[in-house]
Amino acid sequence: MSNQRKILHDDRNGLDYVLVGDYYLPMIGLPEETRPIGYWGMLRKEYLKKHKSGMYSYFLLTGKLDNYLADLNEQAQERYELIEAQMRSVEGVTEALKARNPMGWVRQCNNIRNRVQEIVLSELVYV
Repeated sequence: MSNQRKILHDDRNGLDYVLVGDYYLPMIGLPEETRPIGYWGMLRKEYLKKHKSGMYSYFLLTGKLDNYLADLNEQAQERYELIEAQMRSVEGVTEALKARNPMGWVRQCNNIRNRVQEIVLSELVYV
């Protein structure tokens, strides 16, 4: 009979481990709440996987990854909408312009959208 304990707790990382055969495996539970990760969250997830593997592993092992990504997605979307509205008002992109010059309106909207996307990516996603 083995004198190994069935469950161990590691204070360094805060995880519990269960003995399965000869190996201790982490006891990881999935979060009960599921919110959509969204566009910004998926980009952040890929960035974490490729460039910040330690942070990605920590969030994954502690079960906080989905909540972290959903929170980041909500923050990024709010920031995107705020900056876009501010740029449209400052640059005079209005419904009157849309009626007067539809192609110019589309060009300016696309320009604003691309600039705002770069701002959000550099401030929230790729940091």
